[in-house]
Formats: sequence, C-alpha cells, structure tokens
Amino acid sequence: MDSYLIQVNGHDDHGDHAMLDVHLKTNGNSIPLGKVKGRKPRWAVRASEMSKKTFNPVRAIVDSMKVEPNPKKAMISLSLGDPTVFGNLPTNDEVTRAVKEVLDSGRCNGYAPSVGYQSCREAVAAFYTCPEAPLEAQDVILTSGCSQAIELALAVLANPGQNILVPRPGFSLYKTLALSMGIEVKLYNLLPEKAWEIDLKHLESLVDEKTACLIVNNPSNPCGSVFSKRHLQKILAVASRQCVPILADEIYGDMVFADCKFEPIATLSTNVPILSCGGLAKRWLVPGWRMGWILIHDRRDIFGNEIRDGLVRLSQRILGPCTLVQGALERILHRTPPEFYHNTLSILKSNADLCYAALSAVPGLCPVRPAGAMYLMVEIEMEHFPEFENDVEFTERLISEQSVFCLPATCFEYPNFFRVVITVPEEMILEACSRIQEFCEMHYQGAEGAQDLECDK
Repeated sequence: MDSYLIQVNGHDDHGDHAMLDVHLKTNGNSIPLGKVKGRKPRWAVRASEMSKKTFNPVRAIVDSMKVEPNPKKAMISLSLGDPTVFGNLPTNDEVTRAVKEVLDSGRCNGYAPSVGYQSCREAVAAFYTCPEAPLEAQDVILTSGCSQAIELALAVLANPGQNILVPRPGFSLYKTLALSMGIEVKLYNLLPEKAWEIDLKHLESLVDEKTACLIVNNPSNPCGSVFSKRHLQKILAVASRQCVPILADEIYGDMVFADCKFEPIATLSTNVPILSCGGLAKRWLVPGWRMGWILIHDRRDIFGNEIRDGLVRLSQRILGPCTLVQGALERILHRTPPEFYHNTLSILKSNADLCYAALSAVPGLCPVRPAGAMYLMVEIEMEHFPEFENDVEFTERLISEQSVFCLPATCFEYPNFFRVVITVPEEMILEACSRIQEFCEMHYQGAEGAQDLECDK
C-alpha cells in the first residue's frame, strides 16, 4: 500500500502571514505542490464587546474622586448600601442558626437544580402567596442575590436593540446590565416635590414599539420612597394601555416605616404580567449571602411557557445560588420573629427622622423625607454654593474638609442631589449631620437670614 505524507515548511515574510512550502511525499519521492500563504501565529487577545459595554456609573464616579479625607476627623461613610458595615444591625439569631444547622447536617453540600431546590421554591411561594397574587413553586426562580434576579429578568424580556424604561433617579445596576446586553435605557422622571412619585405622562411618552419592559423600584433606592396603592394602580394603567410588562425590583419590600404600607405591585394587577425580584439581602440584613428570587405573576397567561422556559434556560448558565442558604431558607422565612423586623424598622425610622430634621435646618439643603428602605435624598441648592460646579465637587469637598462621604446623585442620573445611607449608628448620623451643617455654613452664599431657610418638602 502506498503511503503519503504532506510536508509543510514555513518562513517569515515579515507580514501578518507566513509563506508555506507544501510538498507531497510518496514512496520516498518529494513532489512540490507550490507555495501557499498561511496565518502567522501571533498574540491578539482582546476584551469582549460585552465587557467594553459594561459600565457602572457609581464605580466610575467614585473611583475618579481623587480626594483624601480630613486627617483630623474620623471618616464617616454614608455611601454604601450595606446594612452590616457598622455592626449595629445584625441579623436575627434564628437566621444564623438555620444556616448553621444546614452546614452541620451536610445535606446541602452538592449541586442543586439551577432554579433552586423544589422545597425552597415552595417555601418562597408559600411566604409570598396571597389571594390577590397567588404563587406556586413553579412561579419561583431562585437566584444568586437580587442582582442576578434582575439580570435574568432583563435577559429574558429584552433583546439587543430594544429599550427598557428605568427610573431617574434610580439604581445604577439597571443601566449597567442593560448596556452590557445591547439594550437601550430610557430614563423616566421621578418627582421630588411629590415624594418621588413617577411622572406618569413622561413615562408614557417614552414607550415605543421597541419597549421591552418597565422597571418599577418600590421601595426606592436611592430615594427611600414608597408608592401608594393609588399611584401603583396608575402605573399599572400605563403598562396595561401600552402592553408593557413590568420588572418590579422589590428588594426593599416591607422595609417601610410605621406610617406607611408596602403594596406588592402584583397584588394590584389584573392583567399586566410582572416579574418581581427580591431576596434576603436587606430585610434579613444578609446581603453577602447572595440569595434572591424572581416571582412570576402571569394570571392572564401573557408570558406563557416561553418566558418561564426562558428563565429556566438562563438560570442554567450557572448552577444556582448557595445551597447552604437554600437549605435554611424555609426556616429563615417562616421562623424569623416579627420583633426582628420591627426593631430594624424602628432604628431606620429614628435615623431617618433625625437626619431629615437636622439637614432641613441646614442652609442650602432640602432633604426629601423618606418613607422606607435605607436612604434619604438631599437637594443641594447649587446657586447658593457657586464655588462648586456640581454635586460631585460638593461631595468631594465634603470628604476633604469634613470626612463625611455621601454619594453624589449624579451616580443615579440625578445631579445636584446627594444620597445619605441611614443604617449607620445614631451617634454617627448626628455627628455626620453636624459636620454637613458646618460645611454648608462655611460655603453658603445667599441673602441675610439664610440660616433660617426651611424646606417644605
């Protein structure tokens, strides 16, 4: 039997390709087949287009704030929405015991289904179901934190080239995720003079044939606002008229102060399909445990199997959230004592009242009273601080002079405001407000009697 061998010899032609001599060897004879141009191996590793499109405005702004705090004053950070930072808001003992028991049992050390254990999905469904918005296990997708819940919800509802409607001011992650997926973001306005209600006319004017979903964040980060039942019904009316599904970010659900009531938007919907995103992070004070969920509300079968199946497929890109926390989920949801929630809200309400009262008396500042969540937004009357170009410069100087760090609301697409996190210990809130007052009095320029300015918001 004849044998054949193709022999290729290359040499560099000083370009992007190499010239290759190709010979056919058969029975000891070498027959030249000619020269061909081949690819010259070289390193060409580049970042993906998705990574280039990913942009977090908070990180971009904060990382560019090259400023050192005043070395004579201890730093007080009111910028990070993590309730665990200062240790004054620990989770409940029942919550930690639940995880310890699962860890000791060894029964949740393996892989779980990508959408979560069936028993855990049943526990979440049982916790949130109600006659107005019934839920079963099949309506629950467990995720690695509420952030992943939002990512999956966006990914299943929107294609590249479509657009989503996002609140302004609003949580920066919506834009970060959307842009990385090639989805356009349209910002609808919230109204500070109406306790951050949605400007419904502006919202509806943004809808077009490419609108994939409306994001409703209630209670709100960064505003600390809580929508009334009546306002939620008006939002649903817009979504119903325009046939736009809702992605409800309700991670702060039930984190509302005593004089207010949280209404899950799905309980008010008769026909608008809703993906409600939530998790353990804020209400149970364990953001690092990365346990979230999507609740699928679709009583008119508008989503049908397609959206459900799509969520299942998307969840299979990773192997689901932490199994230890999943194993403890039923106990966490159903055995955490009501006093724990009440105590947390009592502390937040007290801090919110202290901060609002203190900053209302500061010349040039107009805080908007919060009704829930962990935040308070403060307007800077920039005309009275002419040496600062914008809220970023204002907050930078606040750090360098007073060692108080508040996020400029440019991070949330809303310039000339700043956000205060109210989860810090009471003495820190009071000290921070005192320093902010000192800072504003130092830089304020206005008419006589400016010290007596009061906000009517």
